[in-house]
Amino acid sequence: MQDLQGIIEDIIFQNKDNGYVVAKLKEKEDTVTIVGCIPYITEGQNLKVLGEWVLHPQFGRQFKVQVCEEIVPNTVIGIERYLSSGIISGIGPVTARKIVKKFGENTLHVLDDNINRLREIEGIGEKKIALIAESYSRQNEIRNIMIFLQTYGVTPNQCVKIHKKFGSDSIRKVKENPYILTEEIGGIGFKTADRIARSLGIERNSPFRIQSGIRYVVNQFCSLGNTYMPIDKLIKEGEGILGVTKAELEENIYENSINGKVKLEQYGDKLCVFPMTYYYCELSVTKKILTLAFSDYKDIGLDVNEEIKKFEDKNHIEFAPSQKDAIRGAVKNGVEIITGGPGTGKTTIINCIIQLFEKANYKVLMGAPTGRAAKRMSEATEREAKTIHRLLEMGVENDKEAMFFSRGEESPLQCDVVIIDEASMIDIMLMNNLLRAISIGTRLIIVGDAQQLPSVGPGNVLRDFIDSKCIKVVRLKEIFRQSKESMIIVNAHKINSGEMPILNRKLKDFYFIRCKEPSDILDTVIGLINRRLPNFNKSWNKMQHIQILSPMRKGILGVSNLNAELQEVLNPKTLEKNEKKIGNTIFRLGDKVMQIKNDYTLKWTEVSEENSGEGMGIFNGDFGCIDHIDEEKNTVTVVFDEGRRVVYDNMHLDELDLSYAITIHKSQGSEFPVIILPIFMGPPLLMNRNLLYTAITRAKQMVVLVGDLKALNFMINNNKSFERYSLLKHRIMDIMESETDAIVE
Repeated sequence: MQDLQGIIEDIIFQNKDNGYVVAKLKEKEDTVTIVGCIPYITEGQNLKVLGEWVLHPQFGRQFKVQVCEEIVPNTVIGIERYLSSGIISGIGPVTARKIVKKFGENTLHVLDDNINRLREIEGIGEKKIALIAESYSRQNEIRNIMIFLQTYGVTPNQCVKIHKKFGSDSIRKVKENPYILTEEIGGIGFKTADRIARSLGIERNSPFRIQSGIRYVVNQFCSLGNTYMPIDKLIKEGEGILGVTKAELEENIYENSINGKVKLEQYGDKLCVFPMTYYYCELSVTKKILTLAFSDYKDIGLDVNEEIKKFEDKNHIEFAPSQKDAIRGAVKNGVEIITGGPGTGKTTIINCIIQLFEKANYKVLMGAPTGRAAKRMSEATEREAKTIHRLLEMGVENDKEAMFFSRGEESPLQCDVVIIDEASMIDIMLMNNLLRAISIGTRLIIVGDAQQLPSVGPGNVLRDFIDSKCIKVVRLKEIFRQSKESMIIVNAHKINSGEMPILNRKLKDFYFIRCKEPSDILDTVIGLINRRLPNFNKSWNKMQHIQILSPMRKGILGVSNLNAELQEVLNPKTLEKNEKKIGNTIFRLGDKVMQIKNDYTLKWTEVSEENSGEGMGIFNGDFGCIDHIDEEKNTVTVVFDEGRRVVYDNMHLDELDLSYAITIHKSQGSEFPVIILPIFMGPPLLMNRNLLYTAITRAKQMVVLVGDLKALNFMINNNKSFERYSLLKHRIMDIMESETDAIVE
């Protein structure tokens, strides 16, 4: 890195939210353009900046700042110039001259330590002192935070987030507990926090460090989809990460429990360590789902069998016995789960159920975990369906940090029936919030494919409900006649049964192209999406209708490399297209992108001229397209599939990723006309039947597999997957057993 030092002559652009600036810095005789995150910058400041020279296609040579330090003046002339610059509200050139004349070289010490001495200067009263004090303190806060943290590899962007979170307490909070950064600030890991802690003199075996490290290890483990961590795994990982003894870990695990930071629960011969949130969510979900399932529900006043027959006659269909069972059960039971693979008639059953309840004048609300799934539900039923977050009327606290739902126990959903689709995607926290908003007496119908991948978030809710055998479940296995014509659906069921799919049948929709080498697979995939498939079907747009899925992120066939290669083919660089680089990713005008984490603070407006709605919240898995890149304001505008426009500043751009290729996990809840899936050998626990099944069921019109037949066979035969640690199933079963025992006694 190079360094420059000089005076800020002019600020061309400044984003006060994320600290990004474009400014002119005078270094000796030269004036250069600097860009980067410098949140406290004002004209007249003397700065030392570290970074690198870059060549901007439109604005020419610029210095990209990575580290910045303010050089505080130490001469009377320098101090007066500094204060005259307007950096501190309430001090202009005249006042600056008076202050420096009074206090000379001690001026900044007076402002730091005894600002009330400004009363000694004529014309400075209490109100002005308060204004100066507040402004000077704010400048010092952010400057000191950056000086303190940048030496540890914390970026200016993260410094801004830390200041927004903790304000004037930032340095004190970090010094007290550097590990709080791993829990509260995105992108700061344990190693960075540990490096800060060690520099502050916190010993390796300090209880404070060990307890913070234990919570970090548990939270990391639960971020993989678990609701708790077995204590033996925690001790084994803790010994490696923290470098302390088993005895020290055990002692501090119990201290964490005593202090209410984690919850210890014995189940059988296993001691489980829960984050408090997931523990209480499991308890709450268990209690509410059983209360709903076993409450009394009044008869809807219709002959259900007769209504089913009318629906069959009207739609020229004949339901299978299991499908009729699902419809009757939805009316009779408080909670019913309908599960089945593609082509088993789940949508037709939902339509029949809705019409039954509407005929009985029951109000039905419908929801799904993602916007795409909710949209499909709306199209299939010709009725409004919302995301679960919108159904629960999600909001954000004034500090824009905490998400909340307006619908809950005190303000439940106003309806008689709730139908939820794509339930395999619902994690324990979202299910808890949903159940809290459903009042006793409201029927709940849960629809999903239990063979799909589990939720990205913690828990295995749908599978736990089903496996508990305490809730009414209808399994749909018979494929509708029209669906039998689709090799996608036929092969999905074959793969789910551990059988080899039927490949390359003429004039069908499921194909396999053999390639051995990863480079050949890559070339074939690019050729398919760029030429062969759009030429095969002229209605398929390569950007909109064809989606590449990959089992993993890394490697030549991982999502990261696929996106870089596909971007250059499908949306190549031109002079007319603005670009923005974040880390190793280049975002270009027209790129397909995806939101990769839930962000409840992002504001959106509706694109449609007919609707002028707005709201907050963009969620993990939402797809969009880059509509505008403003280089002067340093923002990227994305229009999402549901017609929501979001303007991203620098602070939030790490929440976006290119989506020409996405992981199979990220494809959950979505459907695409065509999917292309590279097939290759990878980690055995990842390359399994469950993953393959989920991938091919995302396609509506065509599936093309490209790769090694041996790898395909391995995935179909490999029915192993990562074990998810959850006690939800056992909690439900234990309560039912205790109730049964009580009745027997």
